Amino acid sequence: MALASVLGFKSNDVFNRSLQCEKTDTNIDEFCPKLNIENIAQFITLPPYADPAKYLKMVNESVDRVKIQFLKGTTTLAFKFRNGVIVAVDSRATAGGFIASGEVKKVIEINPYLLGTMAGGAADCAFWERVLARHCRIYELRNKEKISVAAASKI
Repeated sequence: MALASVLGFKSNDVFNRSLQCEKTDTNIDEFCPKLNIENIAQFITLPPYADPAKYLKMVNESVDRVKIQFLKGTTTLAFKFRNGVIVAVDSRATAGGFIASGEVKKVIEINPYLLGTMAGGAADCAFWERVLARHCRIYELRNKEKISVAAASKI
């Protein structure tokens, strides 16, 4: 898979350990035996099932009237002026009318001169901002210069 190759996985073994969609009560110890610093990344970056869409569809159909909806709504602002930038965000994480947290850090440092803000699904945002940080660092190492903000915004 393309994502696995970008993340540096050497084989598709991680996908072979995926949960079967019919099996929803899997013991986490069976799925993630003895995590250590070398193999923890593959369990954090990949969902615990091969096909998330198929799994979510199965969950929705197996329980009456269960609908998984990711409701989003946040505000992020950035202002550029002569001496720098100001970035402002709200700090609440919500799911519809439920306030999950009032202290979320939605401004994320990509590198010492680039900032990102989160809006939408927090896990998706955090994942893609890590991917962006990695690509920016690779660019810097290969080209011996910092990536421009315009170029980083197109990754």
